[in-house]
Amino acid sequence: MSKPKIALIIGSTRATRFADIPAQWMLAQAQARTDIDVELVDLRDYDLPLFNEVASNAWAPSQSEAAVKWQKKIGEFDGYIFVVAEYNRSVTGALKNALDQAYVEWARKPMTAIAYGSVGGTRALEHLRNIAVELQMVPTRNAVHLGMGDFFKVHPGFGGSGNMADVEGNLLQAAGASLDDLVWWAKATKAARG
Repeated sequence: MSKPKIALIIGSTRATRFADIPAQWMLAQAQARTDIDVELVDLRDYDLPLFNEVASNAWAPSQSEAAVKWQKKIGEFDGYIFVVAEYNRSVTGALKNALDQAYVEWARKPMTAIAYGSVGGTRALEHLRNIAVELQMVPTRNAVHLGMGDFFKVHPGFGGSGNMADVEGNLLQAAGASLDDLVWWAKATKAARG
């Protein structure tokens, strides 16, 4: 069986987003492995309209060309790592909309995340896990949580260094466990889908 192909999805589209810094760090952690292939997928590259279809593509083909382009991209992967910013105790509107624009492509594939915000983005990631269950994804137990103390040490807008290496001692074990979970489930679900 070929190595699972994983998308690392940046879930924020704000011009001033912090997401690029943890995304690049997590990408480096994933690319250091030999058991998966990882590709960065940025929601900014997909000009998705607000979901306005008759139903999800599980029930009716999407009419939006942008949605179909997104579905084709997401469908290429065997699993997902989400970069999750916590906005008011949940995921970004852009991420929720992107999740809603596909259904078939997410199903029976695992997901994990690197989350940030107050209490490490935990509340947003819990919302994402619930959404993932409805989309028939397999949310893994482990994830990476960047708490506010570490967030402020890194975020350049708050006087931080812009360098995740300054806090990675707190994150490496979680990243390893998250990727181990993702690889196991990606292999299992890929075999089952085959």
